[in-house]
Amino acid sequence: MFLALSILGLLLVAVTMGLSLAHALEFPGKLRLDETTYRAVQAIYFPGFTIGGLVGEVGGMVVLAILLFFTPTGTERFWWTTGALGLLIAVHATYWLVTHPVNSAWLKDSELGGTSQLFFGLFSSPDSDWRHMRNVWEWSHVLRACFATLGLLSMSVAIAQ
Repeated sequence: MFLALSILGLLLVAVTMGLSLAHALEFPGKLRLDETTYRAVQAIYFPGFTIGGLVGEVGGMVVLAILLFFTPTGTERFWWTTGALGLLIAVHATYWLVTHPVNSAWLKDSELGGTSQLFFGLFSSPDSDWRHMRNVWEWSHVLRACFATLGLLSMSVAIAQ
């Protein structure tokens, strides 16, 4: 059971890394877009990336926390798993503190239904120059991809112990 839980944790961290890395890899191409095209392109991420974020990030944090509960403290596996969890928390915190306020500002005039309206209504950022907001959004995903990649490496080392 411990190995299965570890592999599930690794998979969920990999989902988180995959989603954030996809955003980061789009960055250079999206810099070439004008405002109208850029804003139109942003709409393609919802709800797919929202669902993936919920499953990968939140699910990953829950599974890694459960895994830590069953891992003997002080062992290398414990510390590598703790590192992976800390990095996943950093990915998630970056979303809420940096990425989400921009999403909320961009979607404030959109027709959203029930849960989406509630979710994207939280923590809105004041609308400012679209290039500034684009750069904040894009660089936040580069940072998230770095944290998630390190988390995947940390979890991989934990399993190898």
